[in-house]
Amino acid sequence: MDWPHDPDGEQGSEGGRKYGHAILAKKLDEGEDFPLAAADYVADYGDHPIRIDHETVVSVEDIFEHVEKEEFEDFIAFHQELGRAMRSAGYWPYEGAEAFVDV
Repeated sequence: MDWPHDPDGEQGSEGGRKYGHAILAKKLDEGEDFPLAAADYVADYGDHPIRIDHETVVSVEDIFEHVEKEEFEDFIAFHQELGRAMRSAGYWPYEGAEAFVDV
């Protein structure tokens, strides 16, 4: 896929190789962007690449297909729902996640 920027470049990973959830969260300002509509986030960043692991890159829109909430009241709610959505979609490759949450 032709991405609007390199998922491993400065815009995609802030100069280092960051993955998944961290990249989604870095697009927001905790003090200014909430409450946040999921549709607005996808409109702004839907075509942006998110590196899931060393082999896999998906779009923000791909991840948000699994998001159930339409709005996030705060940063914590955003983190919780995105984590749930990524686990349910198989975009959470970290070993042991099932030990900490119910999927």
